[in-house]
Amino acid sequence: MSSAQTALNGICPYFTMFPLDFPLNILKRRARAGDVVLDPFCGRGTTNFAARLVGLRSLGVDSSPVAAAITASKLVTTTVGAVLDEARRILTEREARHIPTGEFWQLAFHPTVLDALCRFREAFLEDCTTDARIALRGIVLGALHGPKQKTFPSYFSNQCPRTYAPKPAYATRFWRKHGLAPEPVDVLAVIERRAKRYYGMCPNITGTVRLADSREAEALQPETPEARFNWVITSPPYYGMRTYIPDQWLRNWFVGGPDAVDYSNRNQVVHSSPEDFAADLRQVWRNASNVCAEEARMVIRFGGITDRRANPLDLIKSSLGDSGWRITTIRGAGSATEGKRQADAFLRTKSKPMIEYDVWATR
Repeated sequence: MSSAQTALNGICPYFTMFPLDFPLNILKRRARAGDVVLDPFCGRGTTNFAARLVGLRSLGVDSSPVAAAITASKLVTTTVGAVLDEARRILTEREARHIPTGEFWQLAFHPTVLDALCRFREAFLEDCTTDARIALRGIVLGALHGPKQKTFPSYFSNQCPRTYAPKPAYATRFWRKHGLAPEPVDVLAVIERRAKRYYGMCPNITGTVRLADSREAEALQPETPEARFNWVITSPPYYGMRTYIPDQWLRNWFVGGPDAVDYSNRNQVVHSSPEDFAADLRQVWRNASNVCAEEARMVIRFGGITDRRANPLDLIKSSLGDSGWRITTIRGAGSATEGKRQADAFLRTKSKPMIEYDVWATR
């Protein structure tokens, strides 16, 4: 597929992600017309976007509001004009009721930019149900923080990482040391460039995303009782990865979270022990089995991080025991550094990355 067709997948980075080719190649080669796809750990919606590209309906579920918002932005049908009209309307008609204060916020965003962001945030928290607003929210999330560009601004922030949010204490020290100040970015210009990049070509087929915990049976229920899923393509959190909200705290603030880092692990898979972790995953696989068609297939990409002494292959096998799924094939998927996959963002040292696996199962 052309880069124009797949551009929307890059609307907002999310550090726990697998390449688009992973679900896209599976669905292009093996799915049949009318199949329905489920991802119970949808993250930034790569599986759901792949399903959309091949003309299949899908459901994505995630307990992170950031993930759900990013996925939603990939499943709407809108135009560049509609997105820009909505952005102008919000900036013209609204006044920000609450603007965060403190050294971090002063150094992270120029005052005019932070004011605009707060207007958008409050508008979306009141109502984000139209396709134009959902798309605009995704665009702003993707531009919220990132590096300064040499040509024209592409992000709203002072110098920042693109994928994960900087922690306030470290960021303020860094900005002070290097004499970096936030610039008065033209917010509408950034939005327009991104809207043209991402919403120039949208397939008609769409899908659904649900902010929910896949360990709860109702989270995976199809939209109609008679509907059944034919494919489950997913990549659950790797054992030990539990900093999703802290590492996305700025985007989490934008979708309604606090204006400080939240280090809690609410609504996340348990990481207290390999056994508890596998039991939580097993519940998700059982819930998925209950809403899948006979002979449905599940493909799980799974690996590990080097600071946890647990064999990822043993973990995923354990989680599938007595789950309603039978393993048919296990294939090595290379190491995390070979495709910007989940463990890549956690390789803080030069230690050898762990191998990832694609586990195929059927009901």
